[in-house]
Order: sequence, then structure tokens, then C-alpha cells
Amino acid sequence: MPPAKAFAAWSNVEIKRRWFTQPEGWDRRDPLTLDFRVGGLETTAGGPPGGFRSRYKACYMEIQPNARIVYTYEMHLDDRKISVSLATVEFAASKTGTTLTVTEHGAFLDGYDDNGSREEGTNFLLDAFGKVLTAA
Repeated sequence: MPPAKAFAAWSNVEIKRRWFTQPEGWDRRDPLTLDFRVGGLETTAGGPPGGFRSRYKACYMEIQPNARIVYTYEMHLDDRKISVSLATVEFAASKTGTTLTVTEHGAFLDGYDDNGSREEGTNFLLDAFGKVLTAA
């Protein structure tokens, strides 16, 4: 797939809702919102039934169409802010379609011990991203 198609899966809310989802069995308590522009916000929340509420809030810092997205985001568990991150997603044409490079720098707050769950969650989302694009 060309970079423009991969970029659209990040920038178009209808496509992003298909892959930026939650683990099976979780409730989406707040739908994904996406204001895809510099300074725009993206939010969603959910969690296991009867369990904690995980909230995500991102702000777009730089957007280069079909090439790069830079954003910051906060993660909360219930009312506790557990992390703040800076993420960059780069899209580059390759012989087989698009090379996607994701770089993230995270600060885990007030003793929150991630135990690899951020990496697991990111891999879950990137797998879903690939499946949505492959099916399209």
C-alpha cells in the first residue's frame, strides 16, 4: 500500500475507529474523537466491564501529509495520570508498499510500573492497523 493509504488510516476518523480499538471484552466508554490538525485533540476511553477506566488524550504537534505525524498523549487509569508520551509516526515508500516507523518516548509517573503493557498495547494496535489496511 502507498504511504497515502497508510496515512489516511491514521488521519481519517472512520478508518481509525476500525483499528484504534480495545482488547476483546472491553467496553468503549467514550467513543474515539479525532480532530486531525496541528493542535487538534484525539480522545477515547474504555476498560474491562466493571473494572478500571483507561483514558487516552492526544494532541497533534506536527503533521506532514503522507510522511509524518508527531503527537503527545496522556494515559490515565481512572483519575490517575500514569504517563505522558511523545510519539512520532513516519510513513516512507518502499518496494513492498510503506515502511511505518513508530518512535515513542514515555514518562511513567508517580511510581506507575508499566511492566511492558504499553509495548503490548502498541503492538495490539499496530497489528489491528495492519489487518484493517490488508482487508481494504
